[in-house]
Amino acid sequence: MVSQVETSVSDFTRPLSHTVEGLVQVFTCPHRSFFTSVMAQALRIAGQGTPVLVVQFLKGGIGQGQAHPVRLGQHLDWLRCDLPRCIDTPQLEDGEAEALQELWQHTQDVVRSGKYALVVLDELSLAIKFGLIPESEVLELLKNRPRQVDLILTGPEMPESILERADQITELRRSHRP
Repeated sequence: MVSQVETSVSDFTRPLSHTVEGLVQVFTCPHRSFFTSVMAQALRIAGQGTPVLVVQFLKGGIGQGQAHPVRLGQHLDWLRCDLPRCIDTPQLEDGEAEALQELWQHTQDVVRSGKYALVVLDELSLAIKFGLIPESEVLELLKNRPRQVDLILTGPEMPESILERADQITELRRSHRP
């Protein structure tokens, strides 16, 4: 026999007496195999009822864009750039560059709004390296984000200026044992 207990839903509309300051975390690795651990962290946090956004700047091919986020569970939104392909070069066609800039602007607006407690900016270092997203704008976003928002930035060869702003840096490397 299975029983279910119904409980009333509490309305937590009163503000908290304190705010936990968010962290800037960087995950970097020369061989691009760290997204699984970042995604596991995002799913775990979303599973606890915390709103999470994952933004993949250089992934495309599925006609998604910010107008059509994929929702995983109740609390995780996943965005990819509205591109016909995945980006692996700094040379973009005009429509691709425009789509990437629209996603970057949307991401900045969402972070500043404080809608999500955690925002993952996947492959951000490559977008900076390719000259597609200005490093100065990323630094400005880190400086002016709402203090309770956690940010995770990923990608190989993260710029030193961003590493200096990070609260936590996770550098994955392969180890070879004889």
